[in-house]
Amino acid sequence: MAEAAKRYAVVTGSNKGIGFGICKQLASNGITVVLTAIVEKEGLEAVEKLKEIGLSGYLVFHQLDVTDPASIISLSDFIETRFGKLDILVNNAGIPGANVDHDALAASGVSGLEKGMITVDGSKIMTQNYESIEQAIEVNFYGAKRTTEALIPLLQLSDSPRIVNVSSLMGKLEQIPNGRPREVLSDVENLTEENWMRL
Repeated sequence: MAEAAKRYAVVTGSNKGIGFGICKQLASNGITVVLTAIVEKEGLEAVEKLKEIGLSGYLVFHQLDVTDPASIISLSDFIETRFGKLDILVNNAGIPGANVDHDALAASGVSGLEKGMITVDGSKIMTQNYESIEQAIEVNFYGAKRTTEALIPLLQLSDSPRIVNVSSLMGKLEQIPNGRPREVLSDVENLTEENWMRL
């Protein structure tokens, strides 16, 4: 069972990038962090990097694929057995839903980042197809939803539970060109999964 003073966190998709940085920061603050990744080797390498800078007592790895319900259940069982509760869930795992031409992006001289808006013609740097969008919805929406639903019982055992959902500039409603989806998603009082799915 968990010690009252100890705090435990899970960061999804945390073997690199922002998720890796979040793990580093949480562990630096004395929080035990479960670093997760789809590929076990990459996750274990990330944990080793953090252990090399003195955070070994605060990190564990668990394989997680947020698109696989069995993988999510395995993580939940692991946390319950090992820690008895969860204090922080950071839903960081995500994919862009588009193929980005990084050379074209760099050449475009992207501006407006400081204001939270990207002022570049996306059609010149990104290509999308049905499969990439469907996969992005599966990971970014349903993955976070399933993971959160599975871990809520453990979060409810915490004195101060937190859920953090990480997004990107591309996830901002202002980036949605079609008025109807933006209108539905902006109406937080009436936003339901059913309304969202009708889009």
